[in-house]
Amino acid sequence: MTTIAFIGTGIMGKPMAENLQKAGYQLHLSESRSPAPSSLVEGGAKTFPSNREAVKEAEYIIVMVPNTPDVENVLFGDDGIEPMLDSGKTVIDMSSISPIETQAFAAGQ
Repeated sequence: MTTIAFIGTGIMGKPMAENLQKAGYQLHLSESRSPAPSSLVEGGAKTFPSNREAVKEAEYIIVMVPNTPDVENVLFGDDGIEPMLDSGKTVIDMSSISPIETQAFAAGQ
């Protein structure tokens, strides 16, 4: 089963994660900033206390946070996922942020 780490299950992220769960994907949710939605947990999502732990065993990582500084924090902050990324993982940023910053983040800056 494909495992997806989903970071950001708020107003926009929760329905996206629910659709992935309904489609049969295993979800790993980070609770580093707030508790995971109960509907996702009841549906079988696994929860983790940090972003890094949530992405450790995931093949895909979806980030759905409000703005550019939040994406930067998820990627490169104290609990940033960048050290956990290897050639077997794909990061999908669904946030509404600057495409210039997205390119810089992809380059590791």
